[in-house]
Amino acid sequence: MFDDDDATDIHPLFYGAPKTTEFKKLRKRIVQNVREAVEQYGMVEPGARWLVCLSGGKDSYTLLAILYELKWHGLLPVDLLACNLDQGQPGFPATVLPEFLQRMGVPHRIEYQDTYSIVVDKVPQGRTYCALCSRLRRGNLYRIAREEGCSAVVLGHHRDDILETFFMNLFHGGRLATMPPKLVNEEGDLFLYRPLAHVAEADCEKFARAMQYPIIPCDLCGSQDGLQRQQVKQILDGWEKNSPGRRQVMFRALTNIRPSHMLDPKIFDFLGLQRDLSEKTPNDIPDLR
Repeated sequence: MFDDDDATDIHPLFYGAPKTTEFKKLRKRIVQNVREAVEQYGMVEPGARWLVCLSGGKDSYTLLAILYELKWHGLLPVDLLACNLDQGQPGFPATVLPEFLQRMGVPHRIEYQDTYSIVVDKVPQGRTYCALCSRLRRGNLYRIAREEGCSAVVLGHHRDDILETFFMNLFHGGRLATMPPKLVNEEGDLFLYRPLAHVAEADCEKFARAMQYPIIPCDLCGSQDGLQRQQVKQILDGWEKNSPGRRQVMFRALTNIRPSHMLDPKIFDFLGLQRDLSEKTPNDIPDLR
């Protein structure tokens, strides 16, 4: 189904896709990963309209292309609206994304909001911009989703983002938490989806580069040294290098939680745990020697 590269049978986002077996396997793997996440976490509602957030990075291009691939083949019955929030970053190539989306025939909205100046003004020198930048961006995206009649805001966070967030919370936040694939915003009127939740960052990188999408780097936070996320990424890179496949094992652990084997009485009733006081014969008691 996904191997036919006839230009009359694919979305323009896939025009010029490499013909190699390696790329076809990569494309199929990402499609399967996204389908799995969409189905597993119940992301599709009848008549839904999604605001697909496009930053211009490798992850958001991959997200957009795969969602359109699924929609093109009738596997994602939702309306898609791509959206880029231009945050007023100096040197941001403002024409790249609108020209690309226009050329690809993708319905879109480009929104300009100078959150850059706010972030630079409010964040003390030497501190990272990520937290405030993210909050301001998210607030604007929720507003745009409401204005456009969308039921969900869709982000390009992948498996590695989820793992890194888990370890940041573990190391620095004193809690076990990460980015969920699906949640409801605080106001309760919008879903937030992460369809790339099962996709490896390396696959996003290979895919976007192979398709030669016009990638725009984030120079706002990417230029700052010593970010906690970068430190965590380096730790995970080291583990992966020494034990290939370690990231996937750790990610699988996030989907296989045993509350009774943790320490949080809010998620397991330790106080209510009872012994079995029925009479047992010696033959009923296991020999642990």
